[in-house]
Amino acid sequence: MGLDVDSVPIAEAAAPSSMAATEPPADKIAQLDRDASNVAPMNTDSSRETMPTSPRALEPAQVTPLSSDVAYEGLVQGKDPSDDSIIAATPLQRTFSTVAPTMTTQPNRLQLIDEDQQFHGAEFNDHLKQWGLSDAGFGYDICAVLGSQSTGKSTLLNRLFGTNFDVMDERARQQTTKGIWLCRGMDRNVLVMDVEGTDGRERGEDQDFERKSALFSLATAECLIVNMWENQVGLFQGANMALLKTVLDVNLSLFQAGRARAGSAKEKTLLLFVIRDFIGTTPLANLEATIRTDLQRIWASLTKPESLVHAELGDFFDLGFATLPHKVLQAKEFDADILKLQRRFIDRGDESYVFKTEYHKRIPIDGLPHYLEGVWEQIVQNKDLDLPTQQELLAQFRCDEIATTASLAFSSAMSALRAELDAGHVLESLGNDMARHRSEALAMFDKDASRYHQVVYARKREDLLVKLNAALLPFFLCQLKNLHNELTDQCKRVIQEGTKQPAYNFGLLVEEGITKAMRAFDDETARLVLPETDWKVDDERAQLLDELHTLARTLRANETRKLSIQLEKDMRRELADPVELALSQPDISMWNNVLSAFHRVNEQVANMYRTRAASLNTTPDEDTTAVAQLQQASWRLLLEKVHEQTSETVLASRLRGYFEDRFRYDAGGVPRVWKPSDDIDDIFVKSRDATLALIPLYATIQPDDPSLQMSVVSLVGAPEESLETPSYDEARHVLSERKCAEIGQRFRREADAAYIEAKRGTVSSMSQVPIWMYGVLVVLGWNEAMAVLRNPVYFTLLCMVLATAYVIWRLNLGTPVLALASGMTRELRAFGEEQLRTYLDGTPPSANRAREYRVPSGSTAHVSEKTPHRPLTTSGAAEADTVEDSHPRLPASF
Repeated sequence: MGLDVDSVPIAEAAAPSSMAATEPPADKIAQLDRDASNVAPMNTDSSRETMPTSPRALEPAQVTPLSSDVAYEGLVQGKDPSDDSIIAATPLQRTFSTVAPTMTTQPNRLQLIDEDQQFHGAEFNDHLKQWGLSDAGFGYDICAVLGSQSTGKSTLLNRLFGTNFDVMDERARQQTTKGIWLCRGMDRNVLVMDVEGTDGRERGEDQDFERKSALFSLATAECLIVNMWENQVGLFQGANMALLKTVLDVNLSLFQAGRARAGSAKEKTLLLFVIRDFIGTTPLANLEATIRTDLQRIWASLTKPESLVHAELGDFFDLGFATLPHKVLQAKEFDADILKLQRRFIDRGDESYVFKTEYHKRIPIDGLPHYLEGVWEQIVQNKDLDLPTQQELLAQFRCDEIATTASLAFSSAMSALRAELDAGHVLESLGNDMARHRSEALAMFDKDASRYHQVVYARKREDLLVKLNAALLPFFLCQLKNLHNELTDQCKRVIQEGTKQPAYNFGLLVEEGITKAMRAFDDETARLVLPETDWKVDDERAQLLDELHTLARTLRANETRKLSIQLEKDMRRELADPVELALSQPDISMWNNVLSAFHRVNEQVANMYRTRAASLNTTPDEDTTAVAQLQQASWRLLLEKVHEQTSETVLASRLRGYFEDRFRYDAGGVPRVWKPSDDIDDIFVKSRDATLALIPLYATIQPDDPSLQMSVVSLVGAPEESLETPSYDEARHVLSERKCAEIGQRFRREADAAYIEAKRGTVSSMSQVPIWMYGVLVVLGWNEAMAVLRNPVYFTLLCMVLATAYVIWRLNLGTPVLALASGMTRELRAFGEEQLRTYLDGTPPSANRAREYRVPSGSTAHVSEKTPHRPLTTSGAAEADTVEDSHPRLPASF
């Protein structure tokens, strides 16, 4: 759409070399000079150059083919062929013989386009030579005719231009002109196109060629004769207005829009309406007004390109009108009017002259064949002219309705499956269900739509099939997604259940799980992919396979991680007792024992990992990396245990125990009972110094065996190899100097306390109560004891008290009895205070009791009131006006 006809290449069709290399004959140059000297300029447009307008009347024998040497000279020099100066400077010799009633006919004619829309350009140049127009350059004109079939178009052209187009046999009304024919007008440089008539019964509703031929005539001719009868004026179809509407619309978008965007000059065409069988009842002015109104209405209804939104009809077309009487009934008048109309094609001085310069397409004659072929190719390829017939329109409408009904039934049937798919279920029968519902929808469409236009039916059926496949595609994709998830979970379960067996091979489990999943995927997708679809599952299959391999790697990593965690637990347990035992027995071989236990546990764990990792199908590199990580983890666990056993609290307790073993116990392990004769100071100093000597031993990991230290360095690695695991040099210093000083200071205080305690023990053993003191107590208390035992009352009371105390102790009633006694004491005290207050104030006891509020024990409620009274005083203390009286609490035994 929108291609400009100026873009049609003509350089290849033109052959300027043959014309530029040959000098024109001298007699031809003289004739051209005479013609050019006798013409007068005619101003056709204020912006255009003047052109020869007054031809000389030549005799028919004097007419020779026009030369285009001057015009081609301008083209060869690089001038624009649209430049009017070329045309003005060229002796176009648009001269014709004087009008004569009898004209000779031109036998040579060319079928330019046949009825099958095939362009015949191979013989075009030969016909131009036969017509004597091969050297005409720009000195030629093109005229075409458009009208209904059997309305006398060919007859009109033959009478106007002396052509010999076939005319209809008056005894039978049938199609005469097929396709588009081209012929030269007799004794004039005019190419006349006879176009196949419209609205013929031979083509029926097929109007495709009518539209294309009309557009071709409109785009290439300078003057388009619209042949119509008087009684067709005012009709839409009969006057070919519908055809003109389509042609004008496509002409704007296909040819004129490109010119407007490029800023080129607008091409104009003369639409000459020839009204046949004119009887004069309706004036020509009225008929002209009707046609103009119809054309303006059509122009206003067109959808114009953006660059031509404000364009008017007059910007592209000039309208001309002529009338002809009935050819048979008014033969003389018809011939006279034909001569008048013929003069408009010949006489430049006529105010209604047809072939004005502004209508010329500015295509040199030798480039015309290629130009016309390019225009026709654009028209044929344009889809805007492929308008449907009535049968096709009906078929489209009904097929669309039937397809809509079938689609609704199809959607209703498929909607029941959507919920289950959205829930994540895999439907085993989905492929069969989709195929069945699609076949039912197509069968419903075929049943009713197959009776209509077969081409439309086939196209609409294909559209319906595409629509149904598009509607099924989400079901297909959702099923693939659900199948993907289900097979992934299934493969995961197979591998995980296999790893729970006592002896398993992880590689075989992975291979078995993936093979089973992919087989299930292939089986399901084979049923799911429907015929007559472009559905592919290659990408989904590759994605599933990649995810299953990723899942296998993840599960293997999880198994490896679980194995590492389990081995780390084993290492922690295996390291705990040996390290703790070695550190609890501080001596010179303490760190040798610790590191020996560390190496032993490392070897055990590495062997366990290699044994169990063989079932995981790991690579040697992965095994080496995992063992190295386990060794670093064991080093961290060892350091963790060492720091735990050398923490300030634990180390202080261990030092205290070591000191007490030497200070409080003798060499045989017997506890010492300090006597004044023991040398406590010497024993204390030796025990304290021996214990303090242990702090530097605990402060640094320093084995006596250098091989143990080197083996630790090789296992742990260099400091830069692991950011989480400290190197041996970083970790060997367990306690800092400050920490050692603090621990030593704390131990000294505890040792001093033990020393002081031992000293006090010797002093207390010397200050015991003498035995004779107990004898003095018996002698002095003998009389009182006898008095109680001999007095029945005292003895009875003593027995009752002892019996009561025994019962209370036996029944575990000590606490309730004490609570009851305490409550009774408070009650008696409160009662006494009340009685005393009543006696002193003269207030009745009932008034005092009314102001009491009993509040349960433990309650948060608190009520107070200010009651005026006189303070209790016996020593003359100052009286108070008011005293806050808090409510007494209930006894605890309540």
